[in-house]
Amino acid sequence: MSRIEPDIPSAEEMKQHAREEFQAWASTYDKSLLNYFLFRPSYIVAMEEIARWHHEHRRPVRVLDIGCATGTLAKMLGCSPMPATIVGLDFCPKMCGMAARKAKHFGVDHKARFVNADSEFLPFDDASFDMITCSNSFHHYPNQAAAVAEMHRVLDRDGRVMVVDGFRDCVIGWFVFDVVISRIEHGVYHAPWPVMNGYFEKAGLSNIRRRQFNFWFPSFATIGDRVA
Repeated sequence: MSRIEPDIPSAEEMKQHAREEFQAWASTYDKSLLNYFLFRPSYIVAMEEIARWHHEHRRPVRVLDIGCATGTLAKMLGCSPMPATIVGLDFCPKMCGMAARKAKHFGVDHKARFVNADSEFLPFDDASFDMITCSNSFHHYPNQAAAVAEMHRVLDRDGRVMVVDGFRDCVIGWFVFDVVISRIEHGVYHAPWPVMNGYFEKAGLSNIRRRQFNFWFPSFATIGDRVA
């Protein structure tokens, strides 16, 4: 008897599922406990890395936040004294609408705008940004290497990319992300550190380093620079 292989969703099916999931979640997203235990620590790390880039280069920062959700990072950056503008990009139209309303509510809409688009096909010119962040959405991307290549394309010289996702290369992370999260969000892939490092190298990023944080929801930021 031949073995019956399970159906593997196509890239478009995975994208559609993610869009539907986040469309349904958008109105309650900011009330989720994950905001306190997973998302907010990631935004703090992102703010630290943006500030570090600004300190090194001493000029205003053009930020692209991929998978921006309801725009919390844009709000945090806009309310900070840092000279920065930010474009938030999300595959879910409702998330972009929520983000725009949040930016207006906090009076930072002159520093932020939001675009509904696909991370694999960024609607921006080459060398448009100094800093690109992507926090806790990367595991939903069916073509992760292509997404990192696009980040590199729209990154200006001396720019920096930071991708944050679940760190599943430890016992707690394996249980949280490979067992629990994978059963809730079908078809997602939390890339381990060597794989993520490979994406960055293949895209042409340099000075690649890793930053781990969080305990019960272990996370890691992979950071790389465009030096040429």
